Amino acid sequence: MNRPTGPAITPEMKVADLLKEYPDLEETLYDIAPAFAKLRSPILRRTVAKATSLRQAAKVAGVDLSEMIGRLRQAAGQARDLVDSIEVDSPTSKPEWVDPSKVSKTFDACALIEAGEQPVAQVLADLGQLATDGVYELITPFEPVPLIDLARTKAFDVWSAGVQEGTVRTYFRRR
Repeated sequence: MNRPTGPAITPEMKVADLLKEYPDLEETLYDIAPAFAKLRSPILRRTVAKATSLRQAAKVAGVDLSEMIGRLRQAAGQARDLVDSIEVDSPTSKPEWVDPSKVSKTFDACALIEAGEQPVAQVLADLGQLATDGVYELITPFEPVPLIDLARTKAFDVWSAGVQEGTVRTYFRRR
């Protein structure tokens, strides 16, 4: 490709910035993971895409981060070098504290998300009221990686499990 390159495509680049800087990569992104096609929604483009890094998006879509970044870089005319050295989170086994009998509150955010709204404010409010020994369960249609990252910065342990296609249960507790 003989076009000038823009900013380097990195795992920490926000999805919205990628699509702004490289609008022609939109179809490449959809080819990588059909789940990204939801970004055609103007509401999700204004909300989720602005807050979600490519690293988080790869995790949500269940795609290999190195492969995704490499394909995007190649399509943008950038070198694929160092793609193999990208650090990827390794999956962890279910912690002992994740016990359905210990769940003190459950919030099913699926309908809210499908309507194009963000559950962040509600979840943060609920977590703010969570008892020290309580466990909070969040149900979503995909792993809410940006929300998980935010909760971890606010001293919460978090663990997610895909229960069935299109349903993820994420558990939170205070550290």
